[in-house]
Amino acid sequence: MGVITAALGHWLPKPSLSSSPSASLPAPAASPADSHRGEPRGTVGQADGVVPDGVTVFDDAMPAVAKLDPGLLKALRQAATPAADDGVEFNVNSGWRSPAYQNQLLRKAVAEYGSEHEAARWVATAATSPHVSGKAVDIGPSDATAWLSEHGADYGLCRIYKNEPWHYELRTEAIAHGCPRMYADPTEDPRTQQ
Repeated sequence: MGVITAALGHWLPKPSLSSSPSASLPAPAASPADSHRGEPRGTVGQADGVVPDGVTVFDDAMPAVAKLDPGLLKALRQAATPAADDGVEFNVNSGWRSPAYQNQLLRKAVAEYGSEHEAARWVATAATSPHVSGKAVDIGPSDATAWLSEHGADYGLCRIYKNEPWHYELRTEAIAHGCPRMYADPTEDPRTQQ
C-alpha cells in the first residue's frame, strides 16, 4: 500500500450514495471521532489521544487536551468562556493524537473507503496530521461548531476544511484579518503534500 500524501482529520463513515448532492457529505453534527467510541481500539487508548464522551477544553487530565499546542489551547479556553455564557459547551471529540492512533485511523479509513485516495479526504498520515503535533482540534457538538463559525476568528480559531465543520486550528492573524479561505478538503491543503 502506498503512502497517503494528503489529508488532515480522521476517519468518517462512508457517505451514502444518493441522488441528493448533500447526501454525499457527512452530517456536520457529529465528529468522526464519535464513530470510534464504541469500537475496539486495539492497542491505543487515552494515552494516545482517544477521547471519551464529555471531555471539554478544560480537561487537563486528558492527553488529547493537555498535549494540544499551548497557543491553541489558550485560544480555545478564551473562546469557551463567552460561549458558555451563550449556553454552549466546547467538547473535544479529538485533539492531540499519537502517531499510533493516527495510523490506526488511517488504516480504518482506507478499509472503509476502499482506497488511499478517497481516505485522504478525511485522514492524514502521522507525518502530515496537525493532530499529531497538537495543532488541531475537533470540537462538538454542532452548537459549538456553529458558535465557532460565527465567533472563532475573534480568538484566532479557524475552520480549515469545508468538509470538516468540527476541525479548528489556530490562525492568530484571523483576529485582525479574519480566517483564511477554507480548502474543500485536506487534499487541497499544501501543508499535507509530502
